[in-house]
Amino acid sequence: MGMKYTITILALLAVAAVTLGTPAHAQSSSSSYVASSAAAIPAATSSPDDPQDSVLTIRKRVDEVNVLFIATDKHGKFVRNLNQNDFNFLDDHKPVQSIVNFKRETDLPLKMGLLIDVSGSVHTRFDFEQDAATSFMQHVIRPGFDKAFVMGFNSTHQVSQDFTDNVERLSQGVRSLHDGGGTALYDAIYDACKDKLLKESSDRPSRKALILLSDGDDNQSDHSLGQAVEMAQRAEVIIYAISTDDSGLILRGDKNLEHLAAATGGRAFFPFKMKDIKNSFAAIEDELRSQYVVSYHPADFDADGRYRTIEISALKKDLQVRARQGYYAPRQ
Repeated sequence: MGMKYTITILALLAVAAVTLGTPAHAQSSSSSYVASSAAAIPAATSSPDDPQDSVLTIRKRVDEVNVLFIATDKHGKFVRNLNQNDFNFLDDHKPVQSIVNFKRETDLPLKMGLLIDVSGSVHTRFDFEQDAATSFMQHVIRPGFDKAFVMGFNSTHQVSQDFTDNVERLSQGVRSLHDGGGTALYDAIYDACKDKLLKESSDRPSRKALILLSDGDDNQSDHSLGQAVEMAQRAEVIIYAISTDDSGLILRGDKNLEHLAAATGGRAFFPFKMKDIKNSFAAIEDELRSQYVVSYHPADFDADGRYRTIEISALKKDLQVRARQGYYAPRQ
C-alpha cells in the first residue's frame, strides 16, 4: 500500500512539473497588435529533499501596438520633420499607457500586392492601366529589398506572379492578365490579405500594402465589404485604391474604394484622365516613403479578440494625420 501511494505521489508531481515548466504560447494575431514574451526567469530551486523539486518558469507578456501613419499640411503636402510630442495617441478611446518607440520611416522594405480588376467594366482603359502599373513597379521595387505579387480578379481571382523582387517577372505578370467577366472585388482583397500578406512575417519591420485598380463595384463576392476591411486590418495592410471609372459621376464603387482606403490608413484616387493614373501611382510611391511609425503599450488591454480603435491626431494647427482606424487584439 505504501509503495502504491509513493508511486501515485511521484506521478502527480511529474505531471505538475511538466505543466508548470511548459510555456504557454500566445495565440498569433494578424492585427497590428504584437504579443511577445520576455526572457524566462527561473525561480529558486527547492532543496533536494523537497518532493516538489522543480523549476518554475515565470513569463511576462510584453504587448505593443505598431502603427504606420502619415502627416500632411493643409495643402496635402507631407510633413516629415515632426516628433512624438507633436501628436496625441488614443487606443480604444483612452490615452496609451506608454510610447515605446517613435521615428520617421522613409526606407522600410515593402511587401506589396498589385490587385488589378480585369472585369468587363474596365475594358476601355485596361491597356493604359497595365502600362501605368508596370511603370510603377519599375520605379518602386528595389531588388534585394522589396517584394511584390500580382493578382488579377474578375468573378474569380488568380495570382499571375507570386512574391518576387524581379521587376521583369512582375511586369510579365501584369501583361499576362486579360479583361472580361464579372467582379468579385471583396473576395480578391480578403484572400490577398489572408493568403499572401497575413503570412508574410519577418524580424524586420516592413510596409504591407495593396495597390488596387478597380471601379469599386462588386457583384459576385462571397465576402462582404466589412469582411474585406477586417482581414486587411488583421494583416496590417494599407490599401491604396485607384479608380478605373471614367464616367465623371460619383458612383457606389467610389464610396467602396474610399472606405477601403480610409479604414486601413491608405488613400483613394479618382483620376478622370488617363494621364492622371500615372500621377496617382507617383503619389502612392511618394507616400510609401514618407511615413512615421509609433509603437506603444495600450492601457487597460485584454487579450479578448475585440476590435480596438486607433486615433492619432496632430497637436499643431492645420496638420492632418492619416492612419488605420483600429486593430483586433489577439485572443488567448
